[in-house]
Amino acid sequence: MASQADTFTRQPWHELPPVLAELIRSRTESIVTDMIKAIRDEVSPYRRPLDSAVGRDLTEAVRRAVRQFAELIEHPDSAQDHHIRHFRHLGRIEFLNGRTTDGLHAAFRVGARVGSRRYAEFVQEAALPPETVLTLHEAVLIHINALSNEAVKGFLAAQLRSEGEVKRARRTLVEQLLEQARGQERAPLGPLAERARWALPDAVACVVVRSAGRFSVPGADGELLSVNRGSDLVLIVPEPETGGLIERVRGAARGRVAAVGPAVPVHEAWLSLQCARLALDRRDELPTEPDDEAFLRVDDDLAELHLVRGAPIGQLLGRRVLGVFADLPGGRAARLAETLDALLMSWGRTAPEVAQALGIHPQTARKRLRQLEALFGDRLGDPRFRFEALLALRTHALRPNGG
Repeated sequence: MASQADTFTRQPWHELPPVLAELIRSRTESIVTDMIKAIRDEVSPYRRPLDSAVGRDLTEAVRRAVRQFAELIEHPDSAQDHHIRHFRHLGRIEFLNGRTTDGLHAAFRVGARVGSRRYAEFVQEAALPPETVLTLHEAVLIHINALSNEAVKGFLAAQLRSEGEVKRARRTLVEQLLEQARGQERAPLGPLAERARWALPDAVACVVVRSAGRFSVPGADGELLSVNRGSDLVLIVPEPETGGLIERVRGAARGRVAAVGPAVPVHEAWLSLQCARLALDRRDELPTEPDDEAFLRVDDDLAELHLVRGAPIGQLLGRRVLGVFADLPGGRAARLAETLDALLMSWGRTAPEVAQALGIHPQTARKRLRQLEALFGDRLGDPRFRFEALLALRTHALRPNGG
């Protein structure tokens, strides 16, 4: 706690006659009434009924300020910690009630003006030397400035604490959004989002920025939730399909590698993140040298990402379904696999259709189709086999180097 010496670096009260303290103390209620009226007239946030919480706080603060001023004149070196605590608490209350430091400063200035005028009247009443008024005005200004500073300290301390609580709530909210629910019922997100000062949206998308370092989206810090995962930065973007926030993120990510997952309901944010990460991992696995800048959109590649996610199972499926190719020469196996894929993707399963898809002569297509019939027989007409074979072929095609 600050001492009186810290709060009042200049102490003109030593130069004021104690009789002024007696006069102020005897007229305290009158002075308080005048100050409160002026403050309520001139500072709009305090135009509340005197029996309201705001009115009671204002009355108590003004009364305490007047009494403290009388104390300082009578006992200039007395301890002031109890008053300092009160005005810091006042600042805290002002913050919690949504008011500003501008209002605080204005109220103190108005109170000081009224106090100076009333105290000057007492100098005349007590027939004190006229120069006493100058010292008195200086004392009022120093006193009111000190009280104002203490109130602002309380205001800023409460603000800092509140911001810290908001940051903690936002971190907790991010972790909950990005954690996949596994059977247990998820706690409602509304109360946590309210503490995090984040409007809970209907949909979100996750953006992963690789090796983000110092990264921000100008003017969007309050809208975005973020968390660092290793060297990556994960952003949760609300309502990604409206409002243009995704484009602002893309602009901020220029020159970097990033991926945006699909828009999903807010409780499935973890799924959007999973898709964005898979897209970046897939990019890193490509045999070609990737670009230093990319902003990948995952929406059009969900089928591929689904297969990549289950690639080991897809390979096992491939060995079981397409194992007959293993005993064939590599070139022939590759041509037949290509032909099988074209056959499975065709509507009528005719040789001309397959030939057109592969860019080969129809007679060549017929020859290959006969070879497939010899290898697979009636299974080529089995919907289950066709589905599994298509999955196996797609998974094989997604592997690096087609291996």
